[in-house]
Amino acid sequence: MNERRIMEMRERLQALAPLALDVIDESDKHRGHAGARDGRGHFRVRIQSARFDELKPLARHRLVYDAMGTMMQTDIHALAIEARGTKEDVA
Repeated sequence: MNERRIMEMRERLQALAPLALDVIDESDKHRGHAGARDGRGHFRVRIQSARFDELKPLARHRLVYDAMGTMMQTDIHALAIEARGTKEDVA
């Protein structure tokens, strides 16, 4: 199930023209957590894009959330975001 989610997340994030992209399923770390009981997952996104150049972290996160769209209500319970511009090292 989460493999499908990761593929869809990667597809949606293509709208940000990523130079580097990593989507990590961290759901196993949250097993038993109240938010995990509804079947939605916990994910981490590491993304680098020119779209983030000159933007503050909040604006970068908003772009990622916008790209995720309805997945935030249907598939994703928690999303950790590491968004970098082109002049920043990717972690």
